[in-house]
Amino acid sequence: MPTATNGNTSLYYDRAGEGDPVVFVPEAGLGGWCWGWQHAAVAGPYEAVVWDLRGTGRSDAPDGPYALETLAADLEAVLSACEIPNAHLVGCGLGGAVALEAARTSSRVATLTLFGTAPRGAQFDLEPLFAPPDDRDALADSLEAGLSAEFLESQPADVCEGIVDWRADGDANRAGWEAQIAALEGFDATEWLVEVTQPTQVIHGDADELVSPSAGRALADGLPRGEFAALEDAGHLAFIERSRTVNDRLLGFLEAHTDDE
Repeated sequence: MPTATNGNTSLYYDRAGEGDPVVFVPEAGLGGWCWGWQHAAVAGPYEAVVWDLRGTGRSDAPDGPYALETLAADLEAVLSACEIPNAHLVGCGLGGAVALEAARTSSRVATLTLFGTAPRGAQFDLEPLFAPPDDRDALADSLEAGLSAEFLESQPADVCEGIVDWRADGDANRAGWEAQIAALEGFDATEWLVEVTQPTQVIHGDADELVSPSAGRALADGLPRGEFAALEDAGHLAFIERSRTVNDRLLGFLEAHTDDE
């Protein structure tokens, strides 16, 4: 099992494909499964790297709370272990905040693609997305917080059951989730967004009930090279329910900015 190490903490990662690396940073509490829809599209023309935040899945879960700087240092450890000099980062929610912090503190970040991300911690309301991994009913119910009712109603039962299976196997328990979510306390990037000069696309479901689309637009507006795109009727985990649209947009963005590294 490939791992990177930050201090005494072991961090699980998986890599597949060849080419310029695309590194995915998960939402608080969610395992690497959440990027499966993008992994399949990216791992071919690019190298896809998926990892579990500390406190999640196969990574270590030291006592919290965790600081945003610590999670960014974990990401740096993964990049170092993979010998990646420049990575395209893709993050959601807390993962988006980690990617922003890495972009201003690391020399290894080429571009950013951020989903459901706001410039201030007070603009995140992620509690409804959490469910104990050993409670399948709660896991299923909490999907309503991250995915639109339209999407859930349109899917065959086995799709949602499959997501529950992945969550039961790879999501964080309550202690891990609380340790991670603490990283958003006091997070306020509004004063330093101008330091994040990498090309950045901020993609937001316009039915996101956990992070307001207006916060995502404000984030994009505050970034020197930010652009905003809304996905109609999509929820917080828009990259799952609008995976085809997202993948086309992501691949187009990566192709357009490969020479910017």
